[in-house]
Amino acid sequence: MPMTSTYTKPEPARSEIDQIAGAAVIEFGTPWCGYCMAAQAPIAQALDAQPDVKHIKVEDGKGQPLGRSFRVKLWPTLVFMKDGREMARLVRPADAASITRALAELDAGN
Repeated sequence: MPMTSTYTKPEPARSEIDQIAGAAVIEFGTPWCGYCMAAQAPIAQALDAQPDVKHIKVEDGKGQPLGRSFRVKLWPTLVFMKDGREMARLVRPADAASITRALAELDAGN
């Protein structure tokens, strides 16, 4: 699945995220966040090489239950999951290489 460019509305429930089969990247951020905007090109580059990885963008903010359940503090935060389990996490990734390395952990977590 290619990179998702829009934020999911409404945000999915944590139980939905925990039930995703296979590999998934949950991206927490906001459309107005400068760090989030800067990270879009590296995220797209890394995910383009991984078409089987599901990408879900979640607009986070104060009182948003999904972000709080993952203890998100800074944006963007990428949570790499495999069959409902968190395998890796990146906060404010600056390059595609770090995202690619985290995606490799999903493959290693068979």
